[in-house]
Amino acid sequence: MPTPVGSWLLPLIIILVAFGPVSTDLYLPSLPRLAEVFNAPSAVVQLTLSVFLAGFACGMLAYGPLSDRFGRRPVLMGGILLFVLASLACLAAPSIEWLITGRFLQALGAAAGPVLGRAVVRDVYGPNQAAQALSYVALAMALAPAVGPVLGGVVTQAFDWWANFLLLLLFGLVALAGVIFFLPETNRYPDPSATEVARLFSNYRRLLASREYLGFVVVVGAGYGGIFSFISGSSFALIGGLGLSPLAYGFSFAGAILGYMIGSFASARLYARFRLENLIAFGGLSMLLGGASGTLLSLGGIQTVAAVVLPASLVFLGCGLIMPNGQAGALRPYPRLAGSASAMLGFLQMGSAALLGIAVGHFQDGTPTAMMVSMLLASLVAVAARFLLLAPTVTYGMEDPKEEETFE
Repeated sequence: MPTPVGSWLLPLIIILVAFGPVSTDLYLPSLPRLAEVFNAPSAVVQLTLSVFLAGFACGMLAYGPLSDRFGRRPVLMGGILLFVLASLACLAAPSIEWLITGRFLQALGAAAGPVLGRAVVRDVYGPNQAAQALSYVALAMALAPAVGPVLGGVVTQAFDWWANFLLLLLFGLVALAGVIFFLPETNRYPDPSATEVARLFSNYRRLLASREYLGFVVVVGAGYGGIFSFISGSSFALIGGLGLSPLAYGFSFAGAILGYMIGSFASARLYARFRLENLIAFGGLSMLLGGASGTLLSLGGIQTVAAVVLPASLVFLGCGLIMPNGQAGALRPYPRLAGSASAMLGFLQMGSAALLGIAVGHFQDGTPTAMMVSMLLASLVAVAARFLLLAPTVTYGMEDPKEEETFE
């Protein structure tokens, strides 16, 4: 795969896109510990996840238009700097309310990474190679949620919950250095009017008026909703309900993530053989199989680690097929609106996941049931969106040849 701006581009994109999973997954093993330290119920502790996604979604709406006007580089540096400062605030949190506020600010900064990382991929690789590039990014990025909970379990047992936020601080500093030293400006179409309110509404209205764009957004949102259902409920179900240690939980979480890695690898390998909508269909059916089997097992009283991890791995496998192809499909027709298109995609993706996370926390009873039902609902939405919104409208291979250009 070509990397026209240097061999550091793809690894740096992986770091930027990984801001989301690293910030959510690293400290998952410490969630039950946070409930003890701050004397807070699990539903309140779970807000450190859901509020993070809410901040993430809000930040995404801002960063896209800002980068369309001012460029990717300066906006990225500003967002990552905010993430670093907010990580310091979380590290010193004296109360659960302080930590929740710090997580919101941390999310506002972290949102710059995936929004602008995807926009840079669209800038550099063009419409046809973007899906393949994002599949490789998704495959490598799967290491973050696989390694994150294991590393989080180690540092939580060795030190305490605060050590996870120290690692997030260091991650932010590494990303900031990477952008400063290795990322050139890739926005070739700066738009001075991109941040005008009327123009913003016009751009977003144009995007949401496209049935094709909306279909891709819904499948991506449903895919991430399935992932976040597991993220928000698994530590309480496996640590609190089944009695796993934080480290054992980390390895169990990594087992589920293996499904995502397989799906991402398959997406990258099958990119040239199948249309994007077909890969998304395969992913939706895998999600549906995992969500349905997990729900039936939990409702039937079979609540073991295997009965949680194996169905979840099927859901994650489907997400590995859905996420990169859905993201590339949503951005493909919009070279001059890549930032705004990525921002709206991220906002709706994270917003839907936050709502599912809040629901899982509200109905959490120490069993996997609420989590599995939420994953099932997400899979149903993904399948419905694929066959009701995308099938009649997708026209790959028919784009204007001028859009095939790549960054040089």
